[in-house]
Amino acid sequence: MSMTDSVDRPDSDQTASDPIRSGQTQADRTRSGRPGDTAARAGLDRQTRLEAILDLLGEAGTVEVNEIVETFDVSPATARRDLQMLADRHLLARTRGGATAQSVAYDLPLRYKREQHATEKSRIAAAALDLVSPGARIGLSGGTTTTTLASALAVRTDLSVASRKLTVVTNAINIAAQLAVRQHIRVVVTGGVVQSSSYELVGPYSDQLLQQLSLDIAFLSTNAIGPDGPAVHDEAEARVNGQMALRAEQAWLLADSSKIGIRAFARMGELGWYRGVITDDGLSTDQRALLDSLGLDVLIA
Repeated sequence: MSMTDSVDRPDSDQTASDPIRSGQTQADRTRSGRPGDTAARAGLDRQTRLEAILDLLGEAGTVEVNEIVETFDVSPATARRDLQMLADRHLLARTRGGATAQSVAYDLPLRYKREQHATEKSRIAAAALDLVSPGARIGLSGGTTTTTLASALAVRTDLSVASRKLTVVTNAINIAAQLAVRQHIRVVVTGGVVQSSSYELVGPYSDQLLQQLSLDIAFLSTNAIGPDGPAVHDEAEARVNGQMALRAEQAWLLADSSKIGIRAFARMGELGWYRGVITDDGLSTDQRALLDSLGLDVLIA
């Protein structure tokens, strides 16, 4: 073991108790072609640094110890401890010399993914909003695209009518919190156990409530749409998404084109439960052919 590995430089953030649970991500990236100032990153507290590391990982899928050392001006030992702390929370997988997101079974928390395909997600959300009628009963699963849609719903006071408010049923606690302060929206939360990776409520309580409801339209985020249909990384989330789709007159998948033609672990119920998919104009010919073969209507945002 080298002197650099065995003796860590002084760190004022050693006593941080839970450094990735709160605060805004402040990753000012220094990857090639990205604006950033390495000197400005020096001396960050551990919370901010861990958030920035996950931001880098969410963008590129991998991060190296040397990159953390150079970007944040910390020792290799500190960089390794940071990666191990994130690995202990199942937010990344350690590799020799760094970490990867490729083998992680669960999503990174939403706040670390919100910048990926942000333009496409905004367009998809706008297209979804056009399908919402005044006074509708809407189902929203968790996910970054549905969260973007929730933001758009929050400012559409015209969708509530005198006799009936817009109703949003969701299993995502971040979406519920975002909409709860909007007087023109009635928010129904499914209940269940919180998935820390996605802020979604899952389990039998969610199932029981959804089985008693009827929705006009549901919008479901998905991690992948492959030959077997839509799927996500977690089987409990897949079940709730499927239940929400089943209880809706129309169920639409919200997926940017990067998610089409790939597979994920757990199918979101039967393909026939879904009316179609709203995606972006980056759709390739092969991706469009796949969606057509699945019998899904396709709306290009």
